[in-house]
Amino acid sequence: MKAIVIGGGIVGLSAALYLRQSGWEVVVVDKDDMQNNCSYGNAGYVSPSHFVPLATPGIVKQGLKWMLNPESPFYVQPRLSWPLIDWGFKFMKAATPERVKAAAIPLRDFGLLSQQCYVDWKSQGIEMAYEHKGILEYFQTAEKEDHAHHFCEDAVKLGLEAEILTAGQVQAMEPHTRVNVKGALFFKCDAHMYPARMMHSLLSKLRSMGVELLSNEAVKGFERQGSRITRVVTAKGGHHADIVVLASGAWSRELAASLNISLPLVGGRGYSITMEDTAYRLNHPAILMEGRVAITPMDGNKIRFGGTMEITSTKEPPRINRVKGILDAVKRYLPEFDIPLPPIGQVWYGYRPCSADGLPYVGRSRKVDNLIMATGHAMIGLSLGAGTGKLVAELANEQATSIDLRPFDPERYN
Repeated sequence: MKAIVIGGGIVGLSAALYLRQSGWEVVVVDKDDMQNNCSYGNAGYVSPSHFVPLATPGIVKQGLKWMLNPESPFYVQPRLSWPLIDWGFKFMKAATPERVKAAAIPLRDFGLLSQQCYVDWKSQGIEMAYEHKGILEYFQTAEKEDHAHHFCEDAVKLGLEAEILTAGQVQAMEPHTRVNVKGALFFKCDAHMYPARMMHSLLSKLRSMGVELLSNEAVKGFERQGSRITRVVTAKGGHHADIVVLASGAWSRELAASLNISLPLVGGRGYSITMEDTAYRLNHPAILMEGRVAITPMDGNKIRFGGTMEITSTKEPPRINRVKGILDAVKRYLPEFDIPLPPIGQVWYGYRPCSADGLPYVGRSRKVDNLIMATGHAMIGLSLGAGTGKLVAELANEQATSIDLRPFDPERYN
C-alpha cells in the first residue's frame, strides 16, 4: 500500500515516519527542497501550554489598531481576495470566549501527545537538542500581569504545571543579563529544541527507512476514480496513491479547492534572527507578552529571536520593519541586549498555515475517501508536528486515534 504525503515540513515528515513504521510504502513530495521551510526558523517550542487558539476575543480590535503600525506584531495586509475575506469573517466569528474555552482541552491533549512523541523520537536516535526546561512568559504591565494570573489558573485546572514568578525570581533564573519585568508566568510543562537539527536528523532517518523524498516537485492536481484519488499529478509526472496526506502548510487551501473542499486558511508570515556564539545569554526560553516576541536559547551556542503574524500574500517581499519591531521589543525587556538590525537577506521568514478558528485541520475527508488532511497549525506547527504524524498514521490504518479529533475536523466549514 502506497501513501503519498504532500509537504516536506514537520507535519508531512512526521506523517511519513509513522506511516513507514506501520508498513506503508511512502513518498513525500514537496514544491521546494525541504531545507528551509516554516519548520526550520520557528522558536522551537514544544508547548502543551499553548491551549489558547489564535482567534481570541479582542485580537480583532487590537489587530485593527496594529495595522497602522509598520512594526506591530500582528498585521493583516488589506487586499481584494475572496479567500482572505472569507477567512476574516470566519476568524471574527470564532473569536469568542466560548470557543476559546472549548478549544482548551483538545489543544492540551494534542500538545501532551506530541510532546511524548518527541521524547519517543529521542530514543529512536533522532537528534533535536531537546531540553525540558519550561518557558517563561514575561510581563511588564498590570494588564498582562492580571492576564497571566488568569492564564495560570486555567493551566493548573487543566493539569499543567504553571506558576507566577516575581521579578526577583525571574532575575535569579537569568543571572547572565538584566531582566526588565514585573514578573513572569512559568510553564514548567513546556520544552524546546533546535528545529534545524531535528529536521535534518528526521530527513536522514526517513531516507534510512526507505522513504522516497522528492523535492522541487510541485503537485499540480489529482486524478480520481469516483470518490478516490488514484494518482497525484506533479510537475515531473505523477504517483499512484492508495492514500494521500495533504500537509502542504500555507499552500494547502489551493490543493484542497481542486478537490472541491473548502479549507479556510491563509499564510501568516513570521520572522526570526538566530545568533551563534554570542555574548548574550538566557537560560530559559521566554515569551515577551506585551511585545509578542519569542526568545529561545538553543543547541548550546545559539539564541533565536522571532515573532510577528503578518497575514499577507506569499508573493509579497519581506518587510524589515517587522524585524525592527522584534528587536525593539527585546531591548525593552532585556536592556543589555544590543542587537543591530541585520540586512533583510540575513533574516529568516516563513508562512504559517492559519486556520479560520485557530485549530488545526486534522482528519479524514468525507468527500474524498482516501484523503487525510493535516494542516492549519499556525504558530504551533512544530509543537504539534510529531503528534500530528502519529494521528495521520492511525487514521490511515483505521485505528482509534490517540485523541478525539472531532474539534479538528478538516471539513468543519464545508
